[in-house]
Formats: sequence, C-alpha cells, structure tokens
Amino acid sequence: MSLYNEFKAFIAKGNVVDLAVAVVVGGAFGKIVGAFVDGIVMPLVSYVLPSGIQWEAWTLGKLRVGVFLGATFNFLIIALVVFLVLVKLVGNLMKRQEMASAAVTNKTCPECLEEIPKAAKRCKHCTSVQLV
Repeated sequence: MSLYNEFKAFIAKGNVVDLAVAVVVGGAFGKIVGAFVDGIVMPLVSYVLPSGIQWEAWTLGKLRVGVFLGATFNFLIIALVVFLVLVKLVGNLMKRQEMASAAVTNKTCPECLEEIPKAAKRCKHCTSVQLV
C-alpha cells in the first residue's frame, strides 16, 4: 500500500475527524471561558484582592516569579469556573432530565419491587400481572 493510500485511510477514520472537531470546538469554548473570566470573574476578584499590588512584576533574581504566579492564579480561576459551570451546573441539569425521563417511563412492580416499563402488563422478573 502506498504512503498516499495509507494517509488517506488514516484521515478517513472517524477518530481523526472527531479529534479535529473537538480541537476547534475546544478552542472556541476556551475563548468563551476566557471572556467570562476576564469580564465577570476577575472584576469580582478585584473587589476581594487589595488594589495596587503589582505581584506580576515580582522577581527572584532574574526569575520572573510573578508571571508564574499570575499564570497559576488564572489557571486556578478558569479551572474553578469550568468546574462550577460545566461539572456542577450542567451535571445537575442532566441528572434532573434523566430522573424526570426515568420517572415517566418506569414503575415498580408491587410483587417483587423491581423496576419495569410503565406500559408493561406483566413483570419481566416475577411474571405477576400488572394493573394498568
């Protein structure tokens, strides 16, 4: 198989396309998170931190420690915002949707207490007749 055909087969795989889409969407989402942190979170943080401190200019000899501290602080704030918004908020919304859809489609068998579809006429576990 020629190098061209191998490369064409590699590119045609779904994983490569999925990865490319994820990188593009991740870059765009990174801009949204950055704007949220710069425009909303950092002004709120400025109320808590004392003003006038030039901690990003701190040095230790020729080492620019303040730049590292600033990048670390920004990373922690962005990570916290992503955690709170995506993991907690969206996770709770997804749980509520799953619980609402599961509650509508299932019921508990009164004989064996197993979960069965709401429209079932017999329990698939104990075969008892279900009242509708």
